Amino acid sequence: MCGIVGLFLKDKTLEPKLGAMLSEMLVSLSDRGPDSAGIAIYGATTGNEAKITVQSPKADRDFRGLDVELAKAIGAPVSVAVNSTHAVIRTTPDKVDAAREALQTLRPDIRIMGAGEAVEIYKEVGLPETVVDRFHVRSMTGTHGIGHTRMATESAVTTMGAHPFSTGADQCLVHNGSLSNHNNVRRELIRDGMKFETENDTEVAAAYLSNRMAHGKNLGEALEGTLSDLDGFFTFVVGTKNGFGVVRDPIACKPAVMAETDQYVAFGSEYRALTKLPGIDNARVWEPEPATVYFWEH
Repeated sequence: MCGIVGLFLKDKTLEPKLGAMLSEMLVSLSDRGPDSAGIAIYGATTGNEAKITVQSPKADRDFRGLDVELAKAIGAPVSVAVNSTHAVIRTTPDKVDAAREALQTLRPDIRIMGAGEAVEIYKEVGLPETVVDRFHVRSMTGTHGIGHTRMATESAVTTMGAHPFSTGADQCLVHNGSLSNHNNVRRELIRDGMKFETENDTEVAAAYLSNRMAHGKNLGEALEGTLSDLDGFFTFVVGTKNGFGVVRDPIACKPAVMAETDQYVAFGSEYRALTKLPGIDNARVWEPEPATVYFWEH
């Protein structure tokens, strides 16, 4: 049993409140997962800047002087904004791959949470309220985001085992459920060049979508593929640079509810996650259908 949330804003006046709204949604589901929690926030893009969110168990050591060393290694400007155990590294989009490679040499203990032009991912062991307070998520702005509170069932309780999982640029996924064929799918994806950081089945689902999109599928088509290629019980909520998607398996035994107004589209594992959203009393509220893909894009 885990709790997942998602919020896609249509109304730009709500963007300064995205972090606060998403945090409130996630905290309301704390009892669905006491082990770890995480949030992905999608912000505005400039076209000339990319971000890499990283985590270190020894942040004071690993983040000190990293901007200077990394800039020298990749031959491009670098800034590093530290946020507790995480930091957001900013550089030019053409240097992201070089920066990721250089980090492995310069700071081997650093773990990459996600990268892209829009996304920042913050996740740690602990309850949602602890995590959102630790990273000051309530003050963050953005266009859309997803979140997760985890009850571990098939892998260790660690930072890397927490959701969201990101396996492609500006792509991430949260999951409630369990996949039965993730080992076979992982092997197939590795043969196709995908790399994995954990044994978590959710990372396989994220990598499946990234792989399909790398082969020319759009988000909706990639989500359709999960219905035939992934076995088990699942509800996925996915973020991309411009979009937000939801799909449930054909049996749909994991709880889910959605709401839509002129201002936003919202998802929660339970309705209580939506109750404090503006205009919820007049929203169209429904349970997403089994084996049905829903997605929205800016």
